[in-house]
Amino acid sequence: MTRLRQMMLEELERRNYSANTIRCYVRVVAEFARHFHRSPHQLGPEHLRQYQAYLFRERKLKAGTVTQQLAALRFFFVKTLKKPWGTDQTPYPKKGRRLPTVLSQEEVALLINSAASPFYRILLMTLYATGARRAELVRLQVCHIDSQRMVVHIQDGKGRQDRDVMLSPVLLEALREHWRRFQPKVWLFPGNRWHTGSHPISHKVVWNACQTAAQRAGLRKPVHPHTLRHCFATHLLEAGADLRTIQLLLGHHDLKETSLYLHLSRRHLSATPSPLDALVLSAPGKNRQPPGNA
Repeated sequence: MTRLRQMMLEELERRNYSANTIRCYVRVVAEFARHFHRSPHQLGPEHLRQYQAYLFRERKLKAGTVTQQLAALRFFFVKTLKKPWGTDQTPYPKKGRRLPTVLSQEEVALLINSAASPFYRILLMTLYATGARRAELVRLQVCHIDSQRMVVHIQDGKGRQDRDVMLSPVLLEALREHWRRFQPKVWLFPGNRWHTGSHPISHKVVWNACQTAAQRAGLRKPVHPHTLRHCFATHLLEAGADLRTIQLLLGHHDLKETSLYLHLSRRHLSATPSPLDALVLSAPGKNRQPPGNA
């Protein structure tokens, strides 16, 4: 490990950044240096400007992803190298707002029923029943399932925050069957081929569970692990849950993040009629011609 890498790791750990953030930041700086074939401490603002343009032009990354990369590079230059950082030279890109894909409840059922294996099935069920992020799902432990209080403890979520979510009786029964089948000791979803390892599954396993199920189900919509989190929130809102409750269940810091689901809820959309419905229109083909000039 190089001295620079060690210094950056120490700065990240001092601030108690999550393991995922640390891994991401170190990877971004390594890719930045590899792109220019030079040590990152030899690079400066002009290289940052070129690299930002490259991320958009060549790699076709979205604005949110480029912003994350810039945050990692900013941390390296400001906190590790103690160099100034001018946002006028490397402005953070303007983000567009796109609504996420949401499946109907019937489509979610079809997705789960199309899982390629019982192990993939329980992953999909847990994602949908808890609204957990993929990183939170893979870190679930057996002790996080509290059948006495009927809650799932999600620990060390985004921003190092813990939260509790409801434990569905249907999910509890499925998890008990999962435990009888694999008998996990620590991690609820152990890694290795037989799911008996001493480490959790990788993020890729969860991704594959969604992709293969979507293909087998014949769904045309794009489906990934976060899709089921969006479905969890939207379906709760349609069932009458309030935004504040959904905010807590999702672990959002800001209610504005949660309000996105108002745009996705059929109940809220159908409650407001279109202004077209108030018009008195003639039957098709019976429109009168406008009068000519006198």
